[in-house]
Amino acid sequence: MKFETLPIPDIKLLFPKKFRDNRGFFSETYNETAYASAGITSTFVQDNYSLSNPVGVLRGLHYQCAPFAQDKLVYVTHGRIFDVAVDLRAGSSTFGKWVSAELSADEWNQIFIPKGFAHGFMTLTPDAEVHYKVSAPYAPDSECSIMWNDPDLGIGWPLTTDAVSLSPKDAQAMSFADYCRSPAF
Repeated sequence: MKFETLPIPDIKLLFPKKFRDNRGFFSETYNETAYASAGITSTFVQDNYSLSNPVGVLRGLHYQCAPFAQDKLVYVTHGRIFDVAVDLRAGSSTFGKWVSAELSADEWNQIFIPKGFAHGFMTLTPDAEVHYKVSAPYAPDSECSIMWNDPDLGIGWPLTTDAVSLSPKDAQAMSFADYCRSPAF
């Protein structure tokens, strides 16, 4: 397995091997020993799956507060997404900074996002299927979100605002300035 550290070093981009033949392919999407060699020692307790039919579905920027904060390992099995992680750790030198990566079924890449980051993604193809492992169960009372297009963050999303489809909950997300008044991490 190949892996890269992104400009925020706690975020890792991973490339599991695909073994192809005339029948298709085989791949390990997670192997505890291999991932530990990349510095990923999370214990994952839940797998999630989302299907987003139109291009421009935006899910995020989500995070869960302690004691249900989550490490995430995200990958795409169909289509392409623009994936973003925002550093919410108030004492960090990269607080308020973001990194992005395009994940796709063709590239077969993954992104690891540790606790203390908000996570979101935008679909770039129809019928995008996203799988992610998390290190804590979903806890609705601990869930929060920050506005995807907050000007203080300045995320360079690839599609314009009029092309974005949000859930009602994400449309009501807090601003980054509101988060800064009472940071969770």
